[in-house]
Amino acid sequence: MRKASIAIVALACLLSACASSNKSLLPNIQIMDTGVFPESIASASNGIVYSGSTKGVIYRALPGSSQATAWITHSEQNGLLSILGVLVDEKSNSLWVCSAPNFFGPELSKGVSSLKAFDLATAKLKGSFDFPEPASVCNDITIEADGAAYASDTTNGRIFRHRPGSSKIELVGADPLLVGIDGLAFTADGKFFVNNVRTNKIYRVALKPDGSMGSLTPIQLNDKLGGPDGMRLLRDNHLILSESGIGRLSIISIVGDKGVMKILREDLESSPGATVVGDTVYVVKSSIKYLLQPDLKGKEPPPAILYAVPLPK
Repeated sequence: MRKASIAIVALACLLSACASSNKSLLPNIQIMDTGVFPESIASASNGIVYSGSTKGVIYRALPGSSQATAWITHSEQNGLLSILGVLVDEKSNSLWVCSAPNFFGPELSKGVSSLKAFDLATAKLKGSFDFPEPASVCNDITIEADGAAYASDTTNGRIFRHRPGSSKIELVGADPLLVGIDGLAFTADGKFFVNNVRTNKIYRVALKPDGSMGSLTPIQLNDKLGGPDGMRLLRDNHLILSESGIGRLSIISIVGDKGVMKILREDLESSPGATVVGDTVYVVKSSIKYLLQPDLKGKEPPPAILYAVPLPK
């Protein structure tokens, strides 16, 4: 009888541990709308997840929720166009957003690319900063340790910066090698990295003492890239990278001029963005082919899903 009791207790403990483990697994998130086509996602330390969309709507999923619903919508006051990059900056209580003309048109297809900041608590517009000519695409955003927001201009190979308290953005630099620039990220030691979705490159960007752009150093990887897109800091010198061209999610560890990729998933469909929530990476399923392929245009795409992928321990 004693052995049977011990066995029952052990089984109960095992089941309890399993239940506890299951509770720690975050659910996939479905965006509760149609025709969303998210390009970027972001998260706060409390577990709230944000997503942009080509239709000028920012969606939000509360901590642990399996659904994201509309939070901020296009209005004359906020001037939102299609939303590409989104990034949370909790120090300034801001959600930074890349607003750009919808090159898939015609909805929200006219206007000027801009970097915008919204209040995380109230959703009110805090600031809007237009990109100077020529016509451009504000694509993604990262935050420097001092609070400056950096944004990429894919069309013209430019990097812009908004310093805290400033009423405008400034040009950090431009280079033909950066035509196609997409994701940006600072590592914990302050090194600045960008990727190019067209040429399948990652560069370390030197910043001069005056804040302008210096040299571009290509990072040698142990694998070929396929449309590097969203890029976020995981920790230290480790970056999360989503590749929209081949549907892959990886961790890249960068030491010096070399990077080693650890693949988390490589069976994704159109995965342009990722964000980290605790020990989970959320990665986008965008179904962008419904905007690109002639045989699919006009058809209803499947729901936009943010897949929860566990981080390796």
